[in-house]
Amino acid sequence: MIHINRFVDKVSLVEGKKKDIILPLEEARGLRDEIVKLLTELHNAKANKKEDVIKVEVTGGKFK
Repeated sequence: MIHINRFVDKVSLVEGKKKDIILPLEEARGLRDEIVKLLTELHNAKANKKEDVIKVEVTGGKFK
């Protein structure tokens, strides 16, 4: 997450001063790769999530 942290730091530094942030190509590719990796992990975590099934049985007994 080095590239993501660097990007966040750059955005924080230039906030209010100028509107554009320029990233070197290598840094932009690293940022892209980290974002894709995080999204893939999130997707896999959601796909592998097993929902617990809780069965509830209510009985009222016998009426006389």
